[in-house]
Amino acid sequence: MNRARVLLADDHRMVAEGLKSILNGEFELLGVVEDGLMMLQAARKLQPDVIVADITMPHLNGLDALAELKKENSRVKVVFLTMHREVAYARRALDAGASGFVLKHSAPSELVAAIHAALEGRIYLSPAIAGELVQDLKRDPKARRDPVGKLTVRQREILLLVAEGRSAKEIASALNISARTVEFHKYHTMEMLGLKTSAEMVHFAIKHGIVEI
Repeated sequence: MNRARVLLADDHRMVAEGLKSILNGEFELLGVVEDGLMMLQAARKLQPDVIVADITMPHLNGLDALAELKKENSRVKVVFLTMHREVAYARRALDAGASGFVLKHSAPSELVAAIHAALEGRIYLSPAIAGELVQDLKRDPKARRDPVGKLTVRQREILLLVAEGRSAKEIASALNISARTVEFHKYHTMEMLGLKTSAEMVHFAIKHGIVEI
């Protein structure tokens, strides 16, 4: 019987090494990538059955990478393995179409169970957060409206790079666009999110899991 093919996306090498030992016996591990853009490239090339990804990664976070993959293949299955236990992250993951949300401090068996659930077309949530998420949605059904969701991928890229402390010139070089285009996207991003300064953009990016502190 063929083993399910799994791709790992995590920029923490020690975590990735630990995951290899957990998954290798039961699944076919296709490889490990360290940022969201590499995750996109590897997913397109290798066509894994399930992707296990962190949320906060360099260049493009896991949530935005999943959103891009969903545009190309609505059946793509991504299980997020994250240190973030805030309900807001779980909501964003589900809204993006995630198949699972597992906390990094959970038992290894939870991740394995989440991968199997994804393969069967089910959604898995760590018990430590599932009940809290249900209660949160009952309190505020509108909470699922994610302000980040209305941004374009380019705007999210620029928001991430601004939050990392990059100048307009550095962002332009990284994205292969002009500094004027960077400023254009930055202005409209701030306008859409109701932000007035670069400092507020940084705080927003941290709060919504776009960049780590």
